[in-house]
Amino acid sequence: MMIYTSSLIPSLHNSPFVPSLSSSYNNSSTSQETSNMVLAAPSEKIQENIKLPIIDLSLEKSQVLKLIVKASEEFGFFKVINHGVPEFVIKRMEDESYSFFSKPFSQKQCAGPANPYGYGCKNIGFNGDNGEVEYLLLHANPLSISQTSKNISSDLIMFRCAVNEYVEAVRELACEILELMAQGLWIPDTSIFSNLIRDLHSDSLLRLNHYPSLSWTPHLHHHLVDHNSDTSPNCNSTLCKIGFGEHTDPQILTILRSNDVAGLQISPQHGLWVPVSPHPCTAFSVFVGDTLQALTNGRFKSVRHRAMVNSCKTRMSMVYFGAPSPNARICCPSELVTTTTPHKPYLYRPFTWAEYKKATYSRRLGDARLQFFRLKSENDETISE
Repeated sequence: MMIYTSSLIPSLHNSPFVPSLSSSYNNSSTSQETSNMVLAAPSEKIQENIKLPIIDLSLEKSQVLKLIVKASEEFGFFKVINHGVPEFVIKRMEDESYSFFSKPFSQKQCAGPANPYGYGCKNIGFNGDNGEVEYLLLHANPLSISQTSKNISSDLIMFRCAVNEYVEAVRELACEILELMAQGLWIPDTSIFSNLIRDLHSDSLLRLNHYPSLSWTPHLHHHLVDHNSDTSPNCNSTLCKIGFGEHTDPQILTILRSNDVAGLQISPQHGLWVPVSPHPCTAFSVFVGDTLQALTNGRFKSVRHRAMVNSCKTRMSMVYFGAPSPNARICCPSELVTTTTPHKPYLYRPFTWAEYKKATYSRRLGDARLQFFRLKSENDETISE
């Protein structure tokens, strides 16, 4: 395992790299379903030798601050280890997730459709995007979890407790990271970002994603493929089927935990995709969201990412999206704006989360959204993202 230090991130600016559709499963044949799969573009560059940052949160604090800021500026992504989230809390949530996705398709449908919360299959959002994925989307509010759980698990208390414990633990991790980010940016009020997701009316979400192997058909298979076994010699071959299309997360910060199956990729620059190793298995992946990019006046980059499908092994991920309350005002702190040399003006106009959320869900999954909130430069041209 390699731990990230400031010398391990290569400069991407000088790199020599050249730089969806049906709403649900139906009874069409497997060949028709395969023909509707979203494929990676043949011109894309997959670069596997870029070392992505892994940050040990138990290191000396001043070092952690520097590493988090550097990773957020250069990649908009990093992994954390020694994060303090109890393993039993993670395992309990994983067990409940596998239990749900192992159910017959007809039973899972009882928890849907995802409008917006609940079970969804293939359809992503409301604007025609699809993928090779089934998912369970939950609001992170305990009352909402209690109400939604009735159609998800036969053991209501067990499922509800598992979700609430997990959400509480990863929310605390997200808040800790956001406070370290604020400190690293020399913002006096270190809770300025974390308070947004601690708000009682926070719009945070938990999304459980299940990416079946390509041989899976929902109305024919009732159980998961064994996620620990290889059933084909091509399991480690290059992945080209897209499970969840490229996008940035609109929220503030995303905390992702997955099983030991590869598939996650990030795009630190246009046309370049970097696979994210599922190891170390104890780590959480952290993504900068659009809202955090605006809150940091563009210093931190909201990274585009996607999930690819493995040909014979199932992948499962548990994703916490830390979001503010709908009426929260999104505007970067004055400490990140300068009127003297070097001149660093406000890049984005103030907006509410409700306003940005509406703009997000009115567009396709892969569309850029933050550019519509960007202020114009002195020559009256919107600065490109």
